[in-house]
Amino acid sequence: MAWTTVNIPSQSGRLAVVTGATGGLGYEEALALAAAGAEVVLAGRNEHKGADALARLRAAHPGATVRFEQLDLASLDSVAACAQRLLAAGQGIDLLVNNAGIMAPTQRQLTVDGFELQFATNYLGHFALTAQLLPLLRRVPGARVVNVSSLAANLDSIDLTDLQSERSYVPFQTYGMTKLALVMFALELQRRSEAAGWEIDAMAAHPGYARTDIIGNGPAARGIRGALWRITKPFLLPFSPPAELAVLPILFAATSPDAQGGEFYGPTGWRELKGPTGTATMPARALDDSAAAGLWETSERLAGVSFA
Repeated sequence: MAWTTVNIPSQSGRLAVVTGATGGLGYEEALALAAAGAEVVLAGRNEHKGADALARLRAAHPGATVRFEQLDLASLDSVAACAQRLLAAGQGIDLLVNNAGIMAPTQRQLTVDGFELQFATNYLGHFALTAQLLPLLRRVPGARVVNVSSLAANLDSIDLTDLQSERSYVPFQTYGMTKLALVMFALELQRRSEAAGWEIDAMAAHPGYARTDIIGNGPAARGIRGALWRITKPFLLPFSPPAELAVLPILFAATSPDAQGGEFYGPTGWRELKGPTGTATMPARALDDSAAAGLWETSERLAGVSFA
């Protein structure tokens, strides 16, 4: 029998932090977790969208304990401010879902900190947030960190030696690189957690070909890929699963007793585009432990954080 939200065990007494939770997959994650009894922090950039998301969630589940936290992952100052507010509250975090992301802006853009926008938003901001929330995660034995990746993590042309896409910016390849980095981050966090006794389970999941805002608006790749997308989008989107189904692998990783640290979950249908939730195909490059350790050390330096 396929795993669904009906299989989510009670989340009563648990605190979940979900980034990018004001729409798309993030909202569906927050909705399902709140329905199961979790206290949920919806972290996002836009306060107006946050207020709307809270209103919709409370209308669906009047007894839900939910709140909004302002978080712009493209700004390390914003990440630090959000983390400090959560640290000041002092409540242990049972679940951190690193979900927020942007996909394939046509032109290379820089953040206020001087980082390439996709790298900062999809990956580095989440790395910094997780590092700064480590004390709260360590308060809960068995706390989980779930990094939301993508099928794009399997792109062959990802170059992890050019994290800022300075030598060459190909929008969708850069997007894929950030999603591969999230898988590598999850695996390396699991290794370090086991070595240091943090009792944190880290894993990654992908939604397959989800019908969400990030898909509906892109990818904005250049050249042939962009032209093909514009031609095929009207035909492909109707066959992709909506967000409330595509979110299931992420919720499985976040809540199922059967989910294991160091694993990668996704749909198990044809080419993992959709289908029942199960173990996904691990990107080959994610299994390079040396590269993952190097990425970790570089990320600590760039973000100005330390898991130590």
